[in-house]
Amino acid sequence: MTTQNPQYEDSIQNERDRNFQTSLPNRHKFDQIFAILTWVATFLGLVVLAILLLDVFTDGLQRLSWGFITNFPSRIPENAGIVSALVGSIWLLIVTTLVAFPVGVGAAIYLEEYATNNWFSKFVEINIANLAAVPSIIYGLLGLQVFVRWLEPITKGRTIITGALTLALLVMPIIIVATREALRSVPGSLRQAGYALGATRWQVIREQVFPVALPGILTGTILALSRAIGETAPLITIGALTYIAFLPSISLRGLQSPFTALPIQVYNWVSRPQSEFHLNAAAGIIVLMVVLVLMNATAIFLRNKFQTNR
Repeated sequence: MTTQNPQYEDSIQNERDRNFQTSLPNRHKFDQIFAILTWVATFLGLVVLAILLLDVFTDGLQRLSWGFITNFPSRIPENAGIVSALVGSIWLLIVTTLVAFPVGVGAAIYLEEYATNNWFSKFVEINIANLAAVPSIIYGLLGLQVFVRWLEPITKGRTIITGALTLALLVMPIIIVATREALRSVPGSLRQAGYALGATRWQVIREQVFPVALPGILTGTILALSRAIGETAPLITIGALTYIAFLPSISLRGLQSPFTALPIQVYNWVSRPQSEFHLNAAAGIIVLMVVLVLMNATAIFLRNKFQTNR
């Protein structure tokens, strides 16, 4: 049995200490360079955003008024408004939420709480992750074939319910992913405590897991709907109109009526050569941003409220 020389071990340790002291300044230098690059990237993004907002508000505030919000579209720029597009966007948002939220949350609960770890579950999870990154125009083509053509006796073709179902398909993978992440954040000890008290799996999910995960679920859902309300490509693909001079009724027949939306109206005005319509487009963008800000503020409010309650 051999013993190592203490002097040899001390020399090796001293060499390691010298190497560490030598590399330490370089490591700090790399950290400083990376921090500077991240600040520059953040600053450039804020500058670009500020320029875009300044340009939009400079043009849009000239045209923004109560009459602009309450008037129907017109070929005369001064008389054109966004009431039909605004109501159409609200209709789309409501129906999309009613379809995508329960289906998306239910699918996420099944995959996270009930599904076993087999090839089918992995296949579904991979496809859901891939669907979250699919371009929106693909969903528009899918909606055109399924909802406009195959289900025309139910949807009546290019109608509000067709647009809402298409947008529901668009945001559903995002809702599923966000809901699963919220469910995973719930401590496993909370589930085990419920089982120890004799509760069933559904009782544990309903009474313990879901209320704790609800703030994250609502935040992810509203952010997904914020993406849906700004989409243009799928609505153009399924045949959303650019000129609607009436408001759909609050009924099933209203869901089966032609529609337009704020992004479609803005796109229509931007494509026109007259500069007056460009001012209308900027004002429409301001209204759309206000709707998005309200939705995000709602998400923050609900998240903080439910977190405080729990």
